[in-house]
Amino acid sequence: MSKKAVKLNPLQSRTLALFQELARNPETSEKIEGSDDVSIMFFPKPHGNHVHIGNFVVSAKDASGFTNEVVWKVLERKGLAKSEFPYRIILTKKGLSFDTGFKDEFELSDH
Repeated sequence: MSKKAVKLNPLQSRTLALFQELARNPETSEKIEGSDDVSIMFFPKPHGNHVHIGNFVVSAKDASGFTNEVVWKVLERKGLAKSEFPYRIILTKKGLSFDTGFKDEFELSDH
């Protein structure tokens, strides 16, 4: 029996991609000792119409999943994360390696 492919809608995929970017940065995340999971406890706040995530700048609209509990719960239900909304999200090994299709979609920040 084959495994069912994980499907995410665009908001869920974009949010996971942004979480993955936050997970790469030691200022916004921390590895969970004894596992491959990464805890994210710092979520950048939008200023104006955009938000800075690592070296990228994204529209505040594209980062709206940070404050959407339903998105967090979907990621958890699909085994990509463990939700402790709104305080932290833990990306699982599966969530860290999941190909969202958004990796090359983010614009490098100029400030």
